Amino acid sequence: LPFALRRIADPHVQAPGSGAWAAFALTMKQSIRDKLEQLSGRLVELDHLLGAENATHDMDSYRKLSREHAELGPVVMLFNAFRNFEDALRGAGDMLADPEMKALAEDEMQYCRSEMDRVEGELQTALLPSDPNDARNLFLEIRAGTGGDESALFAGDLFRMYSRYAESQRWQVEIVSASESELGGYREVIARVLGRGAYSKLKFESGGHRVQRVPATETQGRIHTSACTIAVLPEADAQVEVDINPSDLRIDTFRASGAGGQHINKTDSAVRITHLPTGIVVECQDDRSQHRNKAQALSVLAARIQDKQEREQQAKIASTRKSLIGSGDRSERIRTYNFPQGRVTDHRINLTLYKIDAILAGDLDELIDALTAEHQAELLAALAGEE
Repeated sequence: LPFALRRIADPHVQAPGSGAWAAFALTMKQSIRDKLEQLSGRLVELDHLLGAENATHDMDSYRKLSREHAELGPVVMLFNAFRNFEDALRGAGDMLADPEMKALAEDEMQYCRSEMDRVEGELQTALLPSDPNDARNLFLEIRAGTGGDESALFAGDLFRMYSRYAESQRWQVEIVSASESELGGYREVIARVLGRGAYSKLKFESGGHRVQRVPATETQGRIHTSACTIAVLPEADAQVEVDINPSDLRIDTFRASGAGGQHINKTDSAVRITHLPTGIVVECQDDRSQHRNKAQALSVLAARIQDKQEREQQAKIASTRKSLIGSGDRSERIRTYNFPQGRVTDHRINLTLYKIDAILAGDLDELIDALTAEHQAELLAALAGEE
């Protein structure tokens, strides 16, 4: 743990004389204590800044400082509680030498240790770095890979799985673009998912998803292996616009294909946008309005450019320790859905669940909770500076 309590001696061993406290001590990792001391000082500074007469003259700055104060307040409060219990523990340790106070001191020490353990756990969670994208909506992109028509059918299964999970979370799903296959399913489907905590829940789904089953078209009963790739991209923050130079865009319009009635096939409502510097191409044809299709395509493009920029930045500053959750590379195989055995295995955390029907019906909580817990454990280890 980042700042596990370290017992220098057995707390039940009675130490003679006034040096009883020296026989038992609890220490916090110094680097963590230093960080918390800095945060305490920063909170005091924020109190002065927010309390100044001219604090509200610059409302943007005031809101920023207020958000920082709201984030630091609970952490510093926990640290103060930890230090209070630490002081009480020292005082109780000093009383062990007094025979008349010994029993009371031991009870007090036991209580303080218990409370310090509790506060420590809460501090660990509070100190974890937050993902600024967690509160955002997202774009879900599912593409059929190896396996032909069976892969497209699997892409359809995955889209239904995420749609049902989104429904259980009371999120909204909007199809941005879809290319259906002849036998059903999708060669590619892009959807916008809107809802509180959407990205925080689904951000670990990016990667290669593999299915092992007997296709409906298989007459010999042989098991086939197919694959799809999934990308989960946070929607670009409207207040922090991705810098897109209009001269870097090539915009083409064309007639939409597929279902949609006479109108959708008679007008050039579909839009294809190519970002020349990166080669990123986005198509949108779900709406009858060319204007709305263009706006939606630009939104997807911004999310992809932001994702590319963030990946490049992460690659530059990547630590030597690889995240247990995986690199997030969309070519990386992260999960296998095995129908004959009724199991789903997430290879990043070696978790196998024998409930494939429930999972494909949108019951993803157990998988998502396990991935989140593993990610938090990795963040804790990084915070501790362990190797």
